[in-house]
Amino acid sequence: MNSMEQILKFIVEIEKLKDVERKTRPVGLDRYENSAEHSWHVCLSALMLKDYANQEINIDRVIKMLLIHDLGEIDAGDTIIYASETKELKSQEADGLKRILDILPKGESEEYMALWYEFEAGETADAKYAKAIDRVPPLLHNLHGNGHSWKENNISKEMVLSVNKRIAKGSEALWDSLEQKLEQAVENGILK
Repeated sequence: MNSMEQILKFIVEIEKLKDVERKTRPVGLDRYENSAEHSWHVCLSALMLKDYANQEINIDRVIKMLLIHDLGEIDAGDTIIYASETKELKSQEADGLKRILDILPKGESEEYMALWYEFEAGETADAKYAKAIDRVPPLLHNLHGNGHSWKENNISKEMVLSVNKRIAKGSEALWDSLEQKLEQAVENGILK
């Protein structure tokens, strides 16, 4: 199989991300979003909010991270963030991503696999910002959807704040804004 055919096969394989249902509903919709929609949403969010990053970032690298960070869910499925950060699940996602990237021509998967590990480690400026942005759409879905996912999954205020305060590592300004919105959600009875 030539390189272009391998890339086309990869493009067909990643279509499966559209069938991975997430745990939040897009604003104003009754259905749950899929992981491909989430990837698009976080990439556009990263682009729009890049000037609020704590440190200088390479937005191209950030967008690459955000485009590939959930591809492992094709094999592992989506798990709500408040229960998803286990070594076993991360291992399943890494294995799934490796399987998918191995479809690409020799030598093309290493960059993307390295970006995934960098994202997961969350230590570089690009990864801190990418991880911060990855949290924004689900918060906005809940804030503008009467806390639907929080209520359905018995997610407490403490859990939401604990998991999402890491946004400040990538953008303190963004966390300040979202934290105020979360406090307002508590006052309004959306988040308990």
